[in-house]
Amino acid sequence: MLRNLAFATAIAIGIAAAPVFAQDAPAAASAQALQTPVQVVQSIADQLATAIEGHRDELKHNQEKLISVIDEVFLPHFDLDYASILVLGQHAREATPAQRERFAKAFYNSITHRYAEGLLNYTRGRVKVLPFNGDLNDKRTVVRTQVVLDDGKLVSIDYAFRKGRSGDWKAYDVIIEGISYVTNYRNQVDAEIRKVGIEQLITNLETQGEKALATMAKDNKDKP
Repeated sequence: MLRNLAFATAIAIGIAAAPVFAQDAPAAASAQALQTPVQVVQSIADQLATAIEGHRDELKHNQEKLISVIDEVFLPHFDLDYASILVLGQHAREATPAQRERFAKAFYNSITHRYAEGLLNYTRGRVKVLPFNGDLNDKRTVVRTQVVLDDGKLVSIDYAFRKGRSGDWKAYDVIIEGISYVTNYRNQVDAEIRKVGIEQLITNLETQGEKALATMAKDNKDKP
């Protein structure tokens, strides 16, 4: 299994984002529209290092502040609406707009709280953004990176981006060593919804947070 740092870094750079209603800040959207997907990833990696360096002890004892760092750094760069629909899969059609919004917010909070502490080991240079070979005229593209673990091992992490109507690029999926975040959690969410229903799943995520996420992952892993 990948170490927490690799997964936390991947989730943070490509997945950790704030609820839908917080993504519409005009200034953030304007700044992001000027960046290519590669520039987005590199900028986040640099901002993350700056935010953590010299503040590890403080952030270690103040998780809410650590979460706020994640919000501030990654907030404008993730398409939570689209990613949440992909994770819900076929169940997105069954959910009401209110349920989809609640799911997106609760799922984000669960992911962020579960992996936030892994970012405390992040240092500048951990993420190496590989040369880009895609076509930015397309509506989708992938940015490839490598994350350096403590033992020097390189982990391949790809970020799938989608171009919005305004021309800005936002990430919606992370692929770690060939394993898609969206696909992995879609399977877990599908199994849980079939077991308890979508409303109960959302309630569990809202009330139990990362504990509900961990239980869901364990149940899925234990299946034959």
